[in-house]
Amino acid sequence: MSNRKSNSPWGSSYKEGLPSTAVNDTVDIDQNVRATISTGVIDVATGQWEGNRLSDKQFTIDATHDAVANGAAVLSPQAQPDRIDMTGYNQLFIAIKPSNGGACAIQAVMGPTTNYFANLTPVDAGTLLKGSNPSATGNATSDLFNDAAETLTADVWNIFIIGGNITTGELAGQKNLQFKITNNSGGSSNIEFAYLRMV
Repeated sequence: MSNRKSNSPWGSSYKEGLPSTAVNDTVDIDQNVRATISTGVIDVATGQWEGNRLSDKQFTIDATHDAVANGAAVLSPQAQPDRIDMTGYNQLFIAIKPSNGGACAIQAVMGPTTNYFANLTPVDAGTLLKGSNPSATGNATSDLFNDAAETLTADVWNIFIIGGNITTGELAGQKNLQFKITNNSGGSSNIEFAYLRMV
């Protein structure tokens, strides 16, 4: 598109902060289309620059839970950071590598009370996360992620994606997230956990 001119109700000196009377001059109107790239925003409350979120490039691998007894539960991640912050992320890959194959329960729970949820503290640590689940029917709140019986293969990474709908993932935006993993394999197991967040 080409540039055009239009009438201006004020003189050019008014634009510079000087008083002026109305005149019949013109101003240039730029009608060119330009490609732009958004790299972030400035927070109006703090004046701080906030860059756009990018998907994690690699899994964050948590410390190993050694010799988890049959029927016992562990929380991951346990090492610092001891939570998953999903602020700005919609989907999540989790991976579990047990030394003893078999059944386990995997549940998304509220992280430790040592972490804030935005500006709220204390939180109800270890409780199942509840909310309006895009995968559930009806309007009532429900568990956001609660897999009571998942069969895992021993000594390999069992990888799962949570939040198949990219715009409304079940755990999108959670600020203090952990996973409770219950070993129901019938024997003791070393359990490794890893996660990767996706925008």
